[in-house]
Amino acid sequence: MKVILFGATGMVGQGALRECLLDPDVEAVLVVGRSPTGQCDTKLREITHTDFFDLSAIAPDLTGYGACLFCLGVSSLGMSEPDYRRITYDITLAVANTLARLNPAMTFVYVTGQSTDSTEQGSVMWARVKGKTENDLLKLPFKAAYMFRPGGIQPLHGVRSKTAWVQAIYTATAPLWALLVRIAPKYVTTTEKVGRAMIRVVRNGYSKPILETPDINQVGA
Repeated sequence: MKVILFGATGMVGQGALRECLLDPDVEAVLVVGRSPTGQCDTKLREITHTDFFDLSAIAPDLTGYGACLFCLGVSSLGMSEPDYRRITYDITLAVANTLARLNPAMTFVYVTGQSTDSTEQGSVMWARVKGKTENDLLKLPFKAAYMFRPGGIQPLHGVRSKTAWVQAIYTATAPLWALLVRIAPKYVTTTEKVGRAMIRVVRNGYSKPILETPDINQVGA
C-alpha cells in the first residue's frame, strides 16, 4: 500500500503518519504539506507545497498511489463562512479532484467531525460546510471514499496540537481523556485508533462510507 497524506503536522495527521510508518502493509508514505514534519523514516518522503489549489507542479509525484489520508483542516472558531468554506471545502475538493484524475483506483479517506450535517441545511455553519464536503467527495470517481467523523480525540504517543491553547487544554485534562476513552467509546477515540482505522478501511473496505466514533473505535482497536 502506497499512501499520500495531507495534514501530517496536525494532531490527527500526526497520528495517521505514525500508524502508516509502523504498519508493515504500508510500503511508502508521501507527505504533502506547507511545512516539514521533522520525521525521518526509510519509507517517508515529503514534498513542501504551499498552493493546494494548484498541484500541477507536483502532479508527477502524486501518481501511483492507492490511498490518500486527508487530515487537513482548521477550527471554525472565529471564522466567517466564506473563509471556512475556502479552506474546508474548496481546498479539499481541489486536491481530491486532482487525485481522482491521477489515481482512479485510489481510496480517499477524509476526516470530518461528529455532528457533520449531511443535509447541508442545518443552522450550524461548520457542520453544513463539512456536510457538503463529504457529499461532493462521495461523488468523485475514486475506487472508494470514506468519511471519518470522530468526536473527541485523545492524542497519544507524543502527538500534539499545533494550536497552543488547544494543546494547553489537552495537557491540563490528560487524565480525564484517558478515562473518557474507556467509559464513552461512542464519543471519544484516540489518534492511534483513528490512524489504524484509516489504514484498515483502505486495506479491507467498510460496510458504509461514513464512519462515526464507534465505527472508528471498532476498526481501529
